[in-house]
Formats: sequence, structure tokens, C-alpha cells
Amino acid sequence: MKFLPGERFHYNNAGYIILGLIIEQQTGESFTDFIETEIFKKCRMRDSGYFSLDQLPENTALGYIDNSDDGTWRTNIYSVPVKGGADGGAFVTAPDMVKLWEALFNNELLKKETTAYLLEPHVVGGDVDYGYGVWINRKNAKIFNYHVMGYDPGVSFHSAVYPETDIKLAIPSNKENGPFDVMRAIEKQF
Repeated sequence: MKFLPGERFHYNNAGYIILGLIIEQQTGESFTDFIETEIFKKCRMRDSGYFSLDQLPENTALGYIDNSDDGTWRTNIYSVPVKGGADGGAFVTAPDMVKLWEALFNNELLKKETTAYLLEPHVVGGDVDYGYGVWINRKNAKIFNYHVMGYDPGVSFHSAVYPETDIKLAIPSNKENGPFDVMRAIEKQF
């Protein structure tokens, strides 16, 4: 334990593993099956899912790791789990991520009150707060965006919703960095 409960906040993927185990216990389904049914299908995310690395859909981009020792690249197949789980590893397309944001903000996944609670800051930290699984950036005391991100060896992802403009961005990458810089460049335009 890094500190006493309630004393400070520190993001930790282990919490999502525990959440996945709770979902499995309560539903009797595997975590991945539950998410595919209750999230991906409900949001019409037809090109996303938890796929085994040896059974990827056609045209799936492989993740690549920069081998800085000799300037070459290698795939990430030996650096990530064969199939993702509660702490990450879903394959998601940019258009499907926009569908997820739309379903969330249109209250198609949760009741309006529950959606509001999910997006409410539960950890306040200056210009960046944390809701339940969603980071919240503020500018001039207003919510600038809600965003999520993910990183694994050879892949990265950043997606955000800007409530004042209703703009939704999803930037996936098949290398470990890049989406954050692209998002910041786009944000400078508005």
C-alpha cells in the first residue's frame, strides 16, 4: 500500500482487474463476453472486441516496438497478453470509439443519473480530475474535455469528448506513442 485509503489518489490498473473479477462473479460470464455484449453490441461497435492475437480480424494493424538498440522495429506479440482483459487489451477502431462516446452521452448504456455520476470528478487535482474511469480536463473552471487513454508495448490510444463543441476524437496508434501529441495539436485549433 502506498498510502492510507482516502489520503491520496494513484491510478492503478489492478483496480480494473478486481472490477473484472467482480463482473464475472456477478454475471457468471467471462469479462470479455460481458463487455462485448453489454458495451460493444449495444453501441454498435461492430469492428471492436477482445480478439486473440492468433485470430485477429482481417486488416488489423499489428503493434510495433522500436528496438532502439539497432533502429529496427518488432511486433508486440510477445509483449502483450494473447487476449486482453479487464485491465486493457481490447481492439477498438476510431469510428467505434466515437460510437461509444455517443452511446454514453445519449444515456444508451446507463441511466442519465448514473452517466452523470460516472463523469463527475471523484478525485480533484487542479486542471485534471478523475471520474470513474474517465479523466476530466478543465480550462477556465469549465470542463474542457473528458478523455480516456491506453498504452501497452507497441500500441497506444487517446480519445476525448469536448462538451462545449460536441467534438469527439479517437486516435489509435500501432506504436507506443503519438496519439497524445496528435490530440494536443488538434486541440490548439479550437
